[in-house]
Amino acid sequence: MKRNELAIAGFILLSLAVCSCNTSTKTTTGKEKEFLDLTAMDSSAKAGDNFFEFVNGGWIKKAVIPPTESEVGTFLDLYNSTLDHQKDILDEVSKQNNAAGSLEQKVGDFYASGMDSATIEKLGYDPVKPYLQKIEAITDVNGIMQFVAEQQTMNNNLLFGFGIGPDDKNSSMNIAGFYQGGLGLPERDYYFNTDAATKVVVAAYQTYIQKIFTLTGDDSATAAKKMQALYVLEKQFATSHKTNVQLRDPQSNYNKMSVPELDKRMPAFGWVSLMNTLGVKTDSVNVGQPAFYAKVNELLKTTPLDTWKTYLRFHVLNDAAGALSSAFVNARFDYVGKALNGQQEIKTRWKRMVSNTDNNLGDAFGQLYVKKYFTEDAKKRMLELVNNLQVAFEARINKLDWMSDGTKKIAVDKLHAFLKQIGYTDKWRDYSKVTIDKGRYFDNLISCSKNDYQYQLSKVGKPVDRTEWDMTPPTINAGYYPNFNKIVFPAGILQFPFFDPEADDAINYGGIGMVIGHEMTHGFDDQGAQYDKDGNLKNWWSTNDSLKFVAKSKQVIDLYNSFVVLDSVHINGSLTTGENMADIGGINIAYDAFKITKQGQDTTRIDGYTPDQRFFLSFAQIWRSKEKDEYARMLINVDPHSPAMYRVNGPLMNFAPFYTAFNIKEGDKMFVPADKRIKIW
Repeated sequence: MKRNELAIAGFILLSLAVCSCNTSTKTTTGKEKEFLDLTAMDSSAKAGDNFFEFVNGGWIKKAVIPPTESEVGTFLDLYNSTLDHQKDILDEVSKQNNAAGSLEQKVGDFYASGMDSATIEKLGYDPVKPYLQKIEAITDVNGIMQFVAEQQTMNNNLLFGFGIGPDDKNSSMNIAGFYQGGLGLPERDYYFNTDAATKVVVAAYQTYIQKIFTLTGDDSATAAKKMQALYVLEKQFATSHKTNVQLRDPQSNYNKMSVPELDKRMPAFGWVSLMNTLGVKTDSVNVGQPAFYAKVNELLKTTPLDTWKTYLRFHVLNDAAGALSSAFVNARFDYVGKALNGQQEIKTRWKRMVSNTDNNLGDAFGQLYVKKYFTEDAKKRMLELVNNLQVAFEARINKLDWMSDGTKKIAVDKLHAFLKQIGYTDKWRDYSKVTIDKGRYFDNLISCSKNDYQYQLSKVGKPVDRTEWDMTPPTINAGYYPNFNKIVFPAGILQFPFFDPEADDAINYGGIGMVIGHEMTHGFDDQGAQYDKDGNLKNWWSTNDSLKFVAKSKQVIDLYNSFVVLDSVHINGSLTTGENMADIGGINIAYDAFKITKQGQDTTRIDGYTPDQRFFLSFAQIWRSKEKDEYARMLINVDPHSPAMYRVNGPLMNFAPFYTAFNIKEGDKMFVPADKRIKIW
């Protein structure tokens, strides 16, 4: 279900904020509007030694991470201001006498039900008891899988991952996909690493498991025994899991199989029965990681039934914990919030409920949001930037000295085939089958989850709708989707400091321009480059060009492997390859597009800075952030993005115009000889 209030990972595409700035330009109204925060800079830092600190170091020294957060920065400020806008809408509609079944009624009553902490507290874990009773009644393996399948129809990815999406090798049609899962820790290596930081997280997870069992009636000795059995089972799952780096290879994670074949190979899993309960009517599915399913099939035959029931009981309670009484909410927070993310205090209830409303009724809530907070003028200006970057990217492709003309032509064709989605969807989701009752928060979550599952299920075997969105309008993020060959920019990210229609071009191209270039480059990173213009996993490269591209990818991996984040913890260059390539390509493309503009061709200074310098200052400013060590360590393990400092310094140390703009010379710490700089797109 979409009900957990505490996410394991935060918003990690970009980090930025609304600033108290002192560099400004005239707006169309004649008033001064500030776009660069020069007070955040560190006058003692040298631009050529660490540009991230040069731009943000003064702020970093003074910044204090709030106890409810795992990081602070420009993104958090923007996120909070957007959250305030959403709260204003929800406060208004939740107090109105709205027509039954209207968007306002469903959105307002959902939020009100989540804010009714007195009722939720009184219920304790009563809402989950019917599911716990079902678990107690299980008598065999078939019962285990029947219960797991039923939970899947409520969007609880219990035991394994399940979803519907384009077939990698036939991207015009949707296919059902099954993926590895079953773990309570963030990923497989937590079960095997023995360093001190990992041990702290594992201990917190084990404590959380025991707490959940004691909250539902077990004494401490029984809870400890159950925890141990459950943890051993999960560790066995983990032995079959692919690493996060291995999951980046789309070819090895595409394994289309017929359902009868799966049923024959893994009889304990009961594939035919499973598919019937899931409601999936299809002859074949993609099993992303077959080794995991083979392992589960083996464990279904060898693991005691009581251990399986213990596993199911905990994970049902874990999935529901955020929607239960405070004892469960706090127990989960001690693990996810404190141990994984480094937070000291849980976020206020209204913030959690605003996010949950967006998560569960995104298109309904989104319609109310864009009506009040997004303009068509912003969409028009954004499309202009996207088109300018597309022109700049095409020019860069055509000038490449390492790619053959034949491959260049195919690359340009793919670039022109991009679908551009800006602001919000043109086809809002239907919530007519969702029932929302102001006094029944848990039931509301179930209704939303079942509706979402049926919506996804209806796609199986049907043509792919490339225009569909999976990000809600207020989302502060952006994305590239290889199967759809599209780039997406929700309304939430089209705000300052990423974007302001009244800002000078240096600010917008250094901010949202870099984001656009980043997403475009994802179509040609180590993963995206394996998909053709129609979104099919298909090689379109000449052998020689492919070898050169792999060699350049290796340069990126080696560079980022060399960056040390905490103590002796390095960035995982293989895990972050795609994002690093997109960062390097993004700044190149954004700068070229900026140079097409009038300001980009000018040298007029604003507050002492040239247009080029303002471009780079804007770029570094959007990444301003400061994280808790716990959170930073967790992200290094699971996040394909590099930490903020290296998302700034890594691309710039390989970019000649930056050297010119800030007079970077040999001897500066960021200096790289021209013949050693990474040049891909």
